Amino acid sequence: MKDVKMVVTDMDGTLLNSNHEVSSRFFELFKNLKQQNIQFVAASGRPYYSIVEKLQPIKDDIIIVAENGGLVIKNKNVLLSYKLNTNRLVELYKLVTSIENTYPIFCTKDQAFILRASDELVKTFSEYYSVYTIIDSFEEITEDVIKIALYHTTNSEANIFPFVKHLKPELNVVVSGNHWVDISEAITNKGNALTFLQKQLNIKPSETMVFGDYNNDLEMLKCAKYSYAMANAHPDVKAVAKYETVSNNNNGVELVLEELIAESRKN
Repeated sequence: MKDVKMVVTDMDGTLLNSNHEVSSRFFELFKNLKQQNIQFVAASGRPYYSIVEKLQPIKDDIIIVAENGGLVIKNKNVLLSYKLNTNRLVELYKLVTSIENTYPIFCTKDQAFILRASDELVKTFSEYYSVYTIIDSFEEITEDVIKIALYHTTNSEANIFPFVKHLKPELNVVVSGNHWVDISEAITNKGNALTFLQKQLNIKPSETMVFGDYNNDLEMLKCAKYSYAMANAHPDVKAVAKYETVSNNNNGVELVLEELIAESRKN
């Protein structure tokens, strides 16, 4: 571990507990990472503004990979950005609005466009998409869409994915949580975003540590020598990761970071 120069972690199900909170212990450990000149990257399916809200105290010292790799931002500077092809978006809108009991959210850099849903569902969505506009039609989407997030109240893998998986490989279609499926351009994934950062910062996979819990983390886990699945991770993630740590509710990321910091100090 003494060679690690970059730590990358997913948010929901990984760094965040089940109440969507970051532990105070993490913020203490971050100070040590900074002292050791270890770059920290938050890589999430969440939008940029939502990640900033969760990591407000350290937002100016980290790199944010948002929308599953659709946006890479450091100190408000956009380093990388992808958007869905506008012509394709019309067809996708028709498809996703036809899937039973599925609620689409059209994600842009600065806000989400939520197709009209119950107040209760909008409240659920606002945990992830706190800046949003409620819409009734496609024409009301006024900004470039980076990602379409699809929500199902019970299980996205069983009830959404079968209806959109045919879009692969022309598009990236991934089950990103128990309730979520995300659609974006084929090039858009956390692995490609991480590879971009490794080249930019001259950091090797052997010097990279990654934490994840769901299938939208698979590509970035493959980009690191030190790849960790959470105890609560999807079986596909556990199959790809080289190591496992305890669950997000038991501070699995923090436990490994404590080891990392101890090793770095020895070095």
